[in-house]
Amino acid sequence: MNLKTLTMVALATSVVIAAVAQEKETLKVALPKPCFTGTPKDIKTENLEEARNGKPRDPIQVPTGTKVISKGCKVTSSDSEPIIGELGFVTDGDKDHDATTYVELGPNTQWVQIDLGKEKQVDAACVWHFHGEARVYRDVVCQISNDPDFIDGVQTVFNNDHDNSSKLGKGKDKEYIETNEGRPFAIGSVKGRYVRFTSRGNTSNEMNHYTEIEIYGKDL
Repeated sequence: MNLKTLTMVALATSVVIAAVAQEKETLKVALPKPCFTGTPKDIKTENLEEARNGKPRDPIQVPTGTKVISKGCKVTSSDSEPIIGELGFVTDGDKDHDATTYVELGPNTQWVQIDLGKEKQVDAACVWHFHGEARVYRDVVCQISNDPDFIDGVQTVFNNDHDNSSKLGKGKDKEYIETNEGRPFAIGSVKGRYVRFTSRGNTSNEMNHYTEIEIYGKDL
């Protein structure tokens, strides 16, 4: 086999490998049952996304083989003594809304942090705050890093803090009303071990609540 033929074979192989690497599929998120209670409030914020009126969110494309990589992972928080619930609720796989499935953190800016155990490829995430009524959580920010203290190598992958009130940078994402759908979003193959979600109260009270967080990705 001459040099020209070898070069052509190598190029063809590279094209095949690249095509396989770029194969995508639609992210499938298993949803809990809807559980709104009480009278819906008239929610007004400066940065609220447009009403979808029952229309589903645009599908999220992720690399083929992407899976949940956060279930059962260790969770830490800026509030080490939650008012209600346990931090482990955040990754236990239970997304339904009731008093035994969510953790309540104190007021002001608070965060929960998921340790994936080692550096992994993170392609998407979905967060469920308290979804027993329509409310908006403020300053929802998701960051990824290999530094557990989030000082070095921090990548912000979602941020709807439009006025930088939580001091993590001004975000371009929109605030949204909590439902059983949670808030899924694409990340784009960011590598990291720790995933941190921040919030700053909500339109019903000053507390911060998390029912479940799912991180989707792959082992490296």
